[in-house]
Amino acid sequence: MALTDERTVPGAPPAAPGARRSRWVEALPYLLLAPAVLALVGLLGWPAVNVIITSFRELTLGELVRGEVVWAGFDNYATVLSDPGFWTIALRTVVFTACVVVGSIAIALLLALLMRHVPPVPRVLLQISLLLAWAMPQLAATTVFQWIFDQQFGILNKTLVLLGLDFEGHSWFATGTSTLTVVGILIVWQAVPFVAMTLYAALLSVPGDLYESAGIDGADGWQTFRSITWPHLKPVLMIVTFLSILWDFKVFSQVWAFREGGPSGGSTTLSVLQYLEGIASSRFGVAAAVSVLMVIVLVLVCAQYVRLLLRSQEGEL
Repeated sequence: MALTDERTVPGAPPAAPGARRSRWVEALPYLLLAPAVLALVGLLGWPAVNVIITSFRELTLGELVRGEVVWAGFDNYATVLSDPGFWTIALRTVVFTACVVVGSIAIALLLALLMRHVPPVPRVLLQISLLLAWAMPQLAATTVFQWIFDQQFGILNKTLVLLGLDFEGHSWFATGTSTLTVVGILIVWQAVPFVAMTLYAALLSVPGDLYESAGIDGADGWQTFRSITWPHLKPVLMIVTFLSILWDFKVFSQVWAFREGGPSGGSTTLSVLQYLEGIASSRFGVAAAVSVLMVIVLVLVCAQYVRLLLRSQEGEL
């Protein structure tokens, strides 16, 4: 009588060692990622949950010092949403973000294509210039731009006057629109280096044989870009566009450093409103509600774009 293993089911084939090892190999990447995922959940997930909880509290400076917990329900959201100024600021933030992102991506794409075709020496000089602009601290760059656009001593007004234009004593910060325009120029100037270098790296991955074949076939520059460059560039372009939307939507330092959301609140964005309600007015519950609404607005803005991004990635698999 043959001896059988007690762990096997009668009539069922024994599990192959290779199958058990295969399951272990498949689970190994998830086990290795688990500590990092748990750390990220703890570092990012809990603050997000805490903000949501705070948005339902009537949290002021006095209550924070005394340690009191007073629940406000949806009153904070009602306070924010019933204010007509919130909708104006939200629309202003979306339009400002769209203009800055489009400007950054367009200029960066042109610079990336330029670096792809210029000789080595000009390309290296251009890359060094981009890296220096990128490495400049935000507040230092803001101070430089404040000097450039200064009403009395700015080099821009003096240069325009020398060119025969009537810009003597012109104020570039007289309105909220002009203030945000200057801020947008600064943000584009700081964002272009990263996007341009990323797109240039993507261009380097395009095989040169494809361009040679296109030249032999008689394709012009636009046809070559559309059929060869763009398909290789599109995935990276979509990713940097998505990142730019996230970064530019919550810009605070530059807007606040220029005119603190002025004049008369004309350059106030959602991030500035959050600061005004929270730190400046000690209405932390209302500020938390503004933060949650910022995330909702950002999700609504990016929902269609994320869908297209995921669809393009699925098409590559």
